[in-house]
Amino acid sequence: MRYLYLVLALLFSLNTFAADYAREKRWADEILPAVLVGDPVWLDGPKGHRFLALYTPAANARAAVVVVHGLGVHPDWGLISVLRQQLPEHGYSTLSVQMPVLAAEARGDAYPPTFPEAAERLKRAVAWLKAKGYPKVAIVSHSLGSRMSYVYLSGAGGREVAAWVSIGSPGSEDWSRLRLPVLDLYGENDLPAVLQNAGKRGKALRHPKSAQTKAVGADHFFEGQDAALIGYVKDYLDKTL
Repeated sequence: MRYLYLVLALLFSLNTFAADYAREKRWADEILPAVLVGDPVWLDGPKGHRFLALYTPAANARAAVVVVHGLGVHPDWGLISVLRQQLPEHGYSTLSVQMPVLAAEARGDAYPPTFPEAAERLKRAVAWLKAKGYPKVAIVSHSLGSRMSYVYLSGAGGREVAAWVSIGSPGSEDWSRLRLPVLDLYGENDLPAVLQNAGKRGKALRHPKSAQTKAVGADHFFEGQDAALIGYVKDYLDKTL
């Protein structure tokens, strides 16, 4: 697995694969006029591309959280919007980051070539928050965003980030390589790939503060369970950070 990501990183550096930056711009043009909570921030990414993030500070913040969306969407989508807007009400500033996207019809198995760029975006998002004065930064990710986050956290990012909350991870990566506290949160009615790999993920958790939680009644998107979702994430961050 590590060799695969090294190969993907090399191909990325040679510009063999690339995110759909035109689609990212369309997302930004669509969502920014409707953003009422938080402020847009443009971060310098790899290859000179600037990517969008939405920053929502908390009063007297305990820590900051990078929020990472899933397949082909944007930093104000669905449960990502819930997390980025409501976690600040509980003392956690958020920076919700636009991750690489491909064409709308692209499936999840087409995305691994974008993972090196995703990891670089997360590195820069964490650095931006630390430059703002936050000594502790966590990552909260959903679905494909958890696979992207793993690539970052299994490398140098694991030393920069204080905790990771992974929501509905569909991947089969070896989490035993992680050395930071992890909450593996998934729904009782989650996607088949998430449920099938739950046992493997749980057994791979090494840190004493790591945990696995199955949310009763929840689906992959925590539809109708905003309060429960925030509760799971907040409670874990409160006792871990």
